[in-house]
This record gives sequence, structure tokens and C-alpha cells, in this order.
Amino acid sequence: MGTIRKLLGAYSRPGEVEARHEAEILLGHALGRDRAWLFTHADDVPGADAVLRFRQLMQSRERGEPVAYLTGRRGFWTLDLAVTPDVLIPRPETELLVELALERIPVGSECEVADLGTGSGAIALAIASERPLARVLATDASAPALAVARENAERLDFNNVEFALGNWCAAMGARLFDVIVSNPPYIEADDIHLDQGDLRFEPQSALASGSDGLDAIRDIVGSASTHLGPGAWLLLEHGHDQGERVRAILESQGFSETRTWRDLAGKDRISGGQRA
Repeated sequence: MGTIRKLLGAYSRPGEVEARHEAEILLGHALGRDRAWLFTHADDVPGADAVLRFRQLMQSRERGEPVAYLTGRRGFWTLDLAVTPDVLIPRPETELLVELALERIPVGSECEVADLGTGSGAIALAIASERPLARVLATDASAPALAVARENAERLDFNNVEFALGNWCAAMGARLFDVIVSNPPYIEADDIHLDQGDLRFEPQSALASGSDGLDAIRDIVGSASTHLGPGAWLLLEHGHDQGERVRAILESQGFSETRTWRDLAGKDRISGGQRA
């Protein structure tokens, strides 16, 4: 049957860093152990049941199923989140949206924050973790997605987050917020990437939005002003080539101080503006 070292070697080749990393995550999941444990027990011989489970997981991965869905977990910010195929897999570049929101929420002050299309709750919970006095509303049009977000909040014991079912600003009632954030769908509906890689398995409603990818953003920007106080911010994640167009949408709805921020790869990632 072989040791842990040999088992991992069978599913990765020298230089294939990502494949090795994924194999370690999936073997650790099959064994109920973390990666650090694998390193210190590389010469252990795992049980037959765990080996079978690992091989099944690797077969699923080879068919393209995302590692996050296979393990049911994804790290984001400082949080370990449950994820299912009902929600978009949180990605590192979205942490920039959290950073920009936190810059606009004073430490130690009460603040009203909304996260539209929360999915797993990643953005809302990251903000709530850093600003415990903030009251965070997490919304989603998908009841199954909202159930995942609520489960994460309960497991992580956050009591400053509430949830509402509804499409974008329609879920906010008549409330006013100091900061509204969203990572909405922004891929063009006919983009070939939707049929490739992990995107094949993620909810299409959380990925694609109209012929130019901007339908959801237009919807959010068109309604957000009535839910923002003077000087309050709207921050939106978008595609690497959409910054100029998103700023134009914001400006057309009367937002000021509009700008676009780039992610660590130097690509346009977040645009936002203030309500005048």
C-alpha cells in the first residue's frame, strides 16, 4: 500500500508544485489531518479506507472538480469557511475588497455595512471579524447560498452579522448604510472561460451577468444611492478590463471620488465611489 510519502509521490511529479499541494490537501482531508501532520508522518502507512477515499478524491479532482468543493472548506482572510457548490469559491484577490472596506470603517466605531450577494459569507464575515462594533447585513438571492453563509457565521460565533434573502439592493429594505460592498457576477455570458477549470462547477448565477458582464453592477449602482448616507461608499469587485466602464456607471449615477484599485497582480480589481 505504501507510505504517505509514496502515496503523494504517485500523484505528483517534480516541479508540479500546485498538483503536489492539492494532493497534500486531499490526502489530509481523507485522513482527517492537516498538511503539517503529513510532513511529520511521511513514513506512516495510512489505512486502506483512507487510501481509497484519497484515490476517489484525486479522481474527482482529475475530472476538474474544485478542491474546495471536495473538502468542503476554503480559507479566506483569517477564516476557515465551509463552501458548497451552491456558493462561489472565495478567492484571494477578493481580500482587497475587504481591505478597502476596513479602511472606511473606523476602528472602535459603530457602522452599518452591507455585503450584497454574500455567497459563503466570506466578505461579510471577514469585515465582521475585524470590526466587531459594525453591524453587517449579508444578502443573497439564493436561499441555499444564504444557508451556507449563516452556517459559517454560527460556527465562527459572529453575532454582529444578519442575513436577508433578496436580489441586490431589494434585500435591504429601507435601511441606510455607511459602506456597501459586493463581489457580483461580472463575466460575459458567452465567455469561453465559463466552460473551463473550476468555473464549470461553480454556480453560473454568481459568475456571469449579461452580454458585457455588467448587468448586476448596473443594477446595484442604480439602486445603491437610496441606501447610502452622504459620503458613504459603494465598493465593487469586477473584471480586470472593466475598471473604466464601472467608474463610468458610478459617475452616471452621481457618485463622486470614483476610482479603481489594482490587485497584487497589477490588474484592475475594485472600483468604488462616494455618495455625494
